[in-house]
Amino acid sequence: MNLSKLHAYSAACHLIQLLQKKEVPFFLEQRMAEQLGHTDASIPLSEFSDKVDVVFVLGGDGTLLGIARKLAKYDLPILGINVGNLGFLSEAEPSDLSTAVDRILKEDYCIEKRLMLQAELLRNGKVIERGIALNDVGIAKGSFSRMVTCTVYMDGLYLGAYSGDGVIISTPTGSTAYSLSCGGPIVWPGIQTILLTPICPHTLTSRPMVLPKDCTLEVQVSAKHNEMSLTIDGQVGFSLQSEDIIRVQASSYNTQLIKWKERSFFEVVRKKLHGENK
Repeated sequence: MNLSKLHAYSAACHLIQLLQKKEVPFFLEQRMAEQLGHTDASIPLSEFSDKVDVVFVLGGDGTLLGIARKLAKYDLPILGINVGNLGFLSEAEPSDLSTAVDRILKEDYCIEKRLMLQAELLRNGKVIERGIALNDVGIAKGSFSRMVTCTVYMDGLYLGAYSGDGVIISTPTGSTAYSLSCGGPIVWPGIQTILLTPICPHTLTSRPMVLPKDCTLEVQVSAKHNEMSLTIDGQVGFSLQSEDIIRVQASSYNTQLIKWKERSFFEVVRKKLHGENK
């Protein structure tokens, strides 16, 4: 939970009260347990897989992305409760907590297994950093008016060279995030694919590409400066040097998002991105 979010504290207290009323045992991540005064329910995230059936995440999309990466290897279903702004990945609102708890206890939901990406940073032929992403892997310049060239290979075959601000490699889940703002397509999350989206390319012929899930992408960066970075879900960053290679492929882990059966992806897109109420 992100307690810096407005209404997060009150929503968390309400959720705990609902679970206690229904005599449902619950556990809290250690820092959250201390802040809420429930240290008796405190356990580290590493023990969630042994004691927890469903994870409630209170926050915005950023909070959910961070938890998804930390819990990826445990295959735990996650219900996002939006106390942030957009809340594209969340399925419940603080005003619906009582209904959400009832539906979880009745198992009145479905689980969407979302593709994740594995990224490796290679320097001089050695892997020096690793990470997994639910949304995207970004490779971008760090300073204004300076260009970076990303030379991309797919399964060893030359795909193209993109000069500009960098490239984004994203999952279908991430297609509605950074990739979308750079002109990438919206992809239905049930499609298993990887997207490659140039960031402000300096040629009109550079366009987003939809690539197979089982491919391996290698991106070599080159520039006359070292103000470049690799970012994981826009949250974890590593500095890049010219001639570094970033290798990206589908992760062996999936994020399991809890979704209500009657709520379609297209409804979420209309409401969150177009502001429709229907």
